[in-house]
Amino acid sequence: MTIIQNIFSFILHIDEHLVEIIQNFGSLSYVLLFLIVFVETGLVIFPFLPGDSLLFASGALAAMGAFNIVLLLIVFFTAAVIGDTVNYQIGKKVGTAIKPNSLIGRVIDQEKMDKAEKFFNKHGGKTIVIARFMPFIRTFIPFVAGASRMNYRYFFIYNVVGAILWVGICTIAGYFFGNIPIIKDNFSTVILLIIFVSVLPVVISFMKSRLKK
Repeated sequence: MTIIQNIFSFILHIDEHLVEIIQNFGSLSYVLLFLIVFVETGLVIFPFLPGDSLLFASGALAAMGAFNIVLLLIVFFTAAVIGDTVNYQIGKKVGTAIKPNSLIGRVIDQEKMDKAEKFFNKHGGKTIVIARFMPFIRTFIPFVAGASRMNYRYFFIYNVVGAILWVGICTIAGYFFGNIPIIKDNFSTVILLIIFVSVLPVVISFMKSRLKK
């Protein structure tokens, strides 16, 4: 099985994997959950790791007593804030010095940096908050914010607000709705719908851009 297949398997059957993690690692499961969210939000080259689906599934398991919901919220919130902060600092340090032929350089160039800076200046901190609910984009935005030299205090405030909303909505939704029979019996489908809804704004934005051209 390839790495990509393993990733999709983890995303589609995340509830089963979380049960295995809890059984094998016990209280250390919180550490693993922290690391997954931190890497997904903190390292620009790992945008494919599960985010929304992980929070939702963890919330559902918390309702069953597998996790402490308060501790879970704290762990996810802390990981999300620190992750974006690290991503911002990486972007600030190396964003403007990325070689065009490098892996990141193929995605990010100076023209995109300039556009990102103009976008931040025009739309403000809501960019950081909205990006939290958009897979791939939420990993990319903090990096671009740092590379664009966005004011850190300004960034940090919206980083915290975005983390509170993202973690709170996704985890609490799983806590209250994840174990409803129809959702529980079709959990993989629900996870796919969550991913689809999260990616939808990106698709709409792309289509609008193509239509304008």
